[in-house]
Amino acid sequence: KLPFFKYLNTIILNLMSKTYFEILRPGINTTIQDSGRNHLYHIGITISGAMDQRNYKFANIVVNNKLNEAVIEFAYQGPLLKLRNGTINFAITGDIFFNIIRNNSQIEEGKCYQNYNLHDGEEIDIISTKKSVYGYLSVSGGFELEETWKSYSINTKAKIGPNNGKKYSINENIIIKKSNIENIKNNQIDYKNLFNNIVRVIKGTNFDYFSNQAQNIFFKEKYTVSRLVDRMGMRLDGPYLENIVNTNIKSEGLVRGVIQVPADGKPIILLSDHGTIGGYPKIGIVISADLDKVAQLAPGNKLEFKEVKLEEAEKLFKEYTAETNKYLNEHN
Repeated sequence: KLPFFKYLNTIILNLMSKTYFEILRPGINTTIQDSGRNHLYHIGITISGAMDQRNYKFANIVVNNKLNEAVIEFAYQGPLLKLRNGTINFAITGDIFFNIIRNNSQIEEGKCYQNYNLHDGEEIDIISTKKSVYGYLSVSGGFELEETWKSYSINTKAKIGPNNGKKYSINENIIIKKSNIENIKNNQIDYKNLFNNIVRVIKGTNFDYFSNQAQNIFFKEKYTVSRLVDRMGMRLDGPYLENIVNTNIKSEGLVRGVIQVPADGKPIILLSDHGTIGGYPKIGIVISADLDKVAQLAPGNKLEFKEVKLEEAEKLFKEYTAETNKYLNEHN
C-alpha cells in the first residue's frame, strides 16, 4: 500500500489529467440518470432512470451521443458547474433558464435544445426551471462513471448508483470522458414543452373498491400537486375518494404511473424511484404517453384525470413514440 500522502498525490495527479466539472453549487436535486435499470423488480430494485425520458433522449441527440448515455438530471434550481482541464460540447434540455459564464466574464444566456462549446475555466449556471420541474445536461462522449446493474442511474432512497447513490454536493467533481468535439456541428432541436393538465389513465385493478361517487369524482374533479412530491411519487390534494371495501390490500407489484389511494382518500402517483410492491388500493394508472408530462408537473399545478381504454392507450403511446422519434431521426 502507498503511504497516505503518496496515495493522495496520486489521486490529485490523476484528477489533474482528466476533464471534469467542479461543483460550485449543487442545486436542489442533482443526480446522474439514464434510461434506467431493468429486470430487477424481483429483488426489490425499481427502474429509476430519467423522470422525463423524452427530454433525456433529446439531451443526448443534440451532442451526438448514444441515446442511452448518462446525463445530469436536476430539479428546480440546477447546479453551478466550472469546467476544468479541457474543452467540451454540452446541451441542456427542458424548460430551463441558464447562463454560460465565459472566461472574459461575459455572461451568455443559454438556449435549451442546442449545443455549445465550453472551455477550461468557464462555467454553466443553471439558474432554475421555468414552468416545469426537471432538466437535463448532456456532454458529448458522456461522463466517466461506474455502472450498477447495467445502469448509471442514481436512486437516492436505495443508495444505488454513482456517487455512492447520493445526489451531488458542493465541491464534488464529475469526471467527463475524453471526446473529440472537432467534428460536432452546431445542432438544435426545434422543440417546445407544451403541457396541458389532462392526465389520461386506465382503470386500476382496485377501481371497484371505490364508491360510485368516488369514481365519478376521480374523473370529473381537479386535483392539485402538493408539496409532497419527489422522484418516488406525487401526492395530490383534492376531493376525498371513498373506499367501500378496504383501505389496505395484500402487497402487490407496482409500476411507474400507478395511482394508489391510502386511507386519507388522496391519490398518490408513483414515479421513477417508486417501491416495487405496495398495499394501497390502485384506482388507476397513468398511460405511458403521459408519464413524461406528469413528471414535469410542479407543486401547485392542477390536473384532471381522463379515462381511456387499453387499446387507446397503446395507440397514444405509439403516437408519442413516433413523435419523439421524428425529432431524433432528424438529428441522427
